[in-house]
Amino acid sequence: MAVIASGTTFTLPNYVGELFHITPRDTPVLSMLGGLHGGVPAFSKEITWQTDDNPAASQDNKLEGDEPTYAERSRTEVQNVLQIHQEGFQVSYTKAAAVGQLGGGTTTQAGRILGSQPVLDEVARQRDLKMAKIARDVEFSILQGTYSHTDTNVTARGMRGLLPAVATTDIAGGAGAPTTTMINDLVKGMYDSGAPFDNVVMVCGSLQKQRIGALYTFAPESRNVGGTNLQVLETDFVNFPIVVDRHMPADDVLLIDLAHIRLRFLEVPGKGHFFMEEMGKTHAAWRFQIYGEIGLEYGPELWHGKITNLATS
Repeated sequence: MAVIASGTTFTLPNYVGELFHITPRDTPVLSMLGGLHGGVPAFSKEITWQTDDNPAASQDNKLEGDEPTYAERSRTEVQNVLQIHQEGFQVSYTKAAAVGQLGGGTTTQAGRILGSQPVLDEVARQRDLKMAKIARDVEFSILQGTYSHTDTNVTARGMRGLLPAVATTDIAGGAGAPTTTMINDLVKGMYDSGAPFDNVVMVCGSLQKQRIGALYTFAPESRNVGGTNLQVLETDFVNFPIVVDRHMPADDVLLIDLAHIRLRFLEVPGKGHFFMEEMGKTHAAWRFQIYGEIGLEYGPELWHGKITNLATS
């Protein structure tokens, strides 16, 4: 029988000294939406919501005693799917027990430095790393996810993210730097589309954050303190904070209304959502999977906006 690759004392060696995790873990939009354990249960792998509207206002004056015009307004369905996130890892019995083993245990490593190592529970450590990976993947999908839904199980479901969803207010960056005109057009476009501006947040990467900050702030006169850090941007229609997100494309800026965005989770009976469970044993190791299904309900796309194709250098 083929042996599935395991985490062993050879593949997961222990080392002495403080352990630094070098991959950033921040997921600001996911956190603002409640994290991997927030959101609202769903009971299908598809989620839907709908919109309707009324005609533009006019001086719709009528004749005395006249009959009304009979006209109805239809509704439009919006659909997204729940995306599966599934990770696995395996730890051998020896690896789990040999917390004092330093290095990979080869014959050339007898002269290891003495000391203690920080990982005393390999299963917990691997679980923590996998959950952090899932959170970052969910953050990426919330922002950039490509919609994928087929009638057969040959293609994995993919939820539509905010950038692909926004179509009505899409301000062209023209491969240049952001300008106050672009930002004003962005906010005005959302306002003209009926956006209520209930809880608006601008999301962008580090480069565009600096550029937008330079547009609206100035350096203090003090010779002892320098630099700027724009926290809240004020416009004619709404004031909003700016959030830096590592998972935004470098050439895009999003303006989203968090009040009309929520996460949807599929509840697995007896397990909940985003759970870890032990898998069947075939040899001397523990095997685990972490599993969850999550989707994004973003309300009317015209209540959000974006600036695209900005310069990245």
